[in-house]
Formats: sequence, structure tokens, C-alpha cells
Amino acid sequence: MSSPPSTTSLRRTLTYAGARAVLDAAVARAARIGVPVNVCVADTSGDVLATARMDGAALLSYPIAVDKAYTVAAFQGLPTHAWFDLIKDKPALREGIVHRDRLVVFGGGVPVRIGDEVVGAVGVSGGSAEQDREIAEAGAAAVAPAVSAGD
Repeated sequence: MSSPPSTTSLRRTLTYAGARAVLDAAVARAARIGVPVNVCVADTSGDVLATARMDGAALLSYPIAVDKAYTVAAFQGLPTHAWFDLIKDKPALREGIVHRDRLVVFGGGVPVRIGDEVVGAVGVSGGSAEQDREIAEAGAAAVAPAVSAGD
């Protein structure tokens, strides 16, 4: 006789300390390359854990950083830079999905992973899409050794 299906699941997610590690590493990379940005770190549900607006970062890019992190979390780790290639050859999808609130389809949002598991997301806005992605990836990479070493 088989067991009934589980009615709950356990999912690891970033803590505030993990979010701060991501945030601090992203801000450090942005400072190193001379690009003032907004950074948002979210948990696996897309809820904001930590944010920063560097001196000189555009105010309007703050909500874009938040939405980049949300987009990654909402689609279970799909980075924002991957979206365009997924939709560019599908006119109905390309024209329709971009009207969804909070969806961002250009670089700067990446998952925070421990191994293959998504534990959060980081969104960066204020530079070019490539700079935002570089900064977000630096942030995301910072937490993996600290979290996995303590597990």
C-alpha cells in the first residue's frame, strides 16, 4: 500500500544574514566598477529581505531592481536575461507577457543558489543590463560558500 501524498514541503530560503551577504557583495562589485546601483535581495517567495540604493543611483531604478528579484523568484530561478531568448520568436507571448506587472525581461536579476537549489534572488538596476547582471552575479556568488559551509 502506498503512502498518501505529502501535504507540505520544506524549502530552504535566504535568511536576513544571507541576504546581507548578497547585498554587500553586490554593492562592493558595483563600487569596484564605478556604477551606482540599486540592489534588492528577495527570498524564494519574492519577498524583499534587504535593499540598498547607492549614492548616485537613480531613484527610478529602485523598483526595477525589486521587480528583477521578484521575476527571478516568481519563475523559480529563471534569470531575467534569459527571458528575451525565450519569447523573441513567439509574437503572441512576446507581446502579451511583457504587460504583466513586475515582469522584467532584461539582465540584472539572477537566482541565489546553493548547489542546484534556488534559495533566493537578487535584482540590480542602475547600470547597463550587462553591468547589472555582473553585479547581481557577484552578489549571488557570495552567499553560496558561507551558507553551504554552515549547513
